[in-house]
Amino acid sequence: MSELDTFKKETRAWLEENCPAEMRTPIKNDDDLCWGGRNYKFESDAQKVWLERMGAKGWTTPTWPKEYGGGGLSKPEAKILAKEMARINARSPLSSFGIWMLGPALLKFGTEAQKQQHLPPIVRGEIRWCQGYSEPNAGSDLAALATKCEDKGDYFLVNGQKVWTSYADQADWIFCLVRTDPKAKKHEGISFVLFDMETPGVEARPIKLISGKSPFCETFFEDVKVDKDQLVGELNKGWTIAKYLLTHEREMIGGQGLAVARPLEEVVAGLAGLVDRELEDKMLRAKVVEAMVDEWAFNQTVYRKLSEAKAGASLGADSSMLKYYGTELNKRKFELTMDASGHEGLEWDGDDAVARKWLRTKGNSIEGGTSEVQLNIISKHILRLPGA
Repeated sequence: MSELDTFKKETRAWLEENCPAEMRTPIKNDDDLCWGGRNYKFESDAQKVWLERMGAKGWTTPTWPKEYGGGGLSKPEAKILAKEMARINARSPLSSFGIWMLGPALLKFGTEAQKQQHLPPIVRGEIRWCQGYSEPNAGSDLAALATKCEDKGDYFLVNGQKVWTSYADQADWIFCLVRTDPKAKKHEGISFVLFDMETPGVEARPIKLISGKSPFCETFFEDVKVDKDQLVGELNKGWTIAKYLLTHEREMIGGQGLAVARPLEEVVAGLAGLVDRELEDKMLRAKVVEAMVDEWAFNQTVYRKLSEAKAGASLGADSSMLKYYGTELNKRKFELTMDASGHEGLEWDGDDAVARKWLRTKGNSIEGGTSEVQLNIISKHILRLPGA
């Protein structure tokens, strides 16, 4: 038996023994996602146990180095783990901006002390992070940010405002872009800093969306003291880190277009009903089949690009392609669920109302860089169109 065969056998046995039955069911709503953090309230004991067991094994971040709490798995081993989890329909134990965005940036640009301080708590789900990027006058043109960071000798002093800060009111720490040299060109003079959201002078105010929920916040900084050892990378060189992190963010947002726990055809069938095992509405049936084919093609593209990235290739502008099409595909899915729901789709009461979810997807084409910005990047860096 090869080493991979042995690993597969041991992994299957461990998952069977340690994954609670409740964590082998499809995710029903946002509350089923485990975000972790200092003040996180688990939906069930099973959710807590599953996070603790996977975090202790480092399998919330399978390929991160063991010295930072990760699983230390090789790429083939991580692929086996993913397949074995899928085999028993195991949920991801942790949703985390720390895993999806900050972690990769720290692994590449962070000091050893920063890695030791921040990565293990991310792996175990003990600290929840938010992202301080967009500002009222620096959204699509992110490099125009104005949040000021002054060197006060022993510490930095931050003043300014961020907006569309996802879950800032629930986060423990923030990774934040600040301007440390106001005289430099806008892409220069930017630095990347980390600080606790409980630091005096930090305030997060939720923004209610048309869906009725408030995942985004306005975030204000008034004379916020930041320890100098929380500067990631070089002073005034934060734009390099920002661009690297954005590729991971766009990859994460684009992943919304991947097949969900319940396939689209099952969701639509459950809403619209079947006649002789087929959807009665032929137009709707054609739209669902078209979306399924596009979803399959997108899946294959994502897996191919991720495999290339794991092999050492730079994702680069391809992240914009994945982000753009993934979000458009996600919006189509929820438009189809609205079509299938008929007049019942207008129901508004309850956080799980189809209309609320449909309206929320409209933000997909804005967050992480607007679709227009992504198309500009694709035309210039992938298609290399003249004049782009």
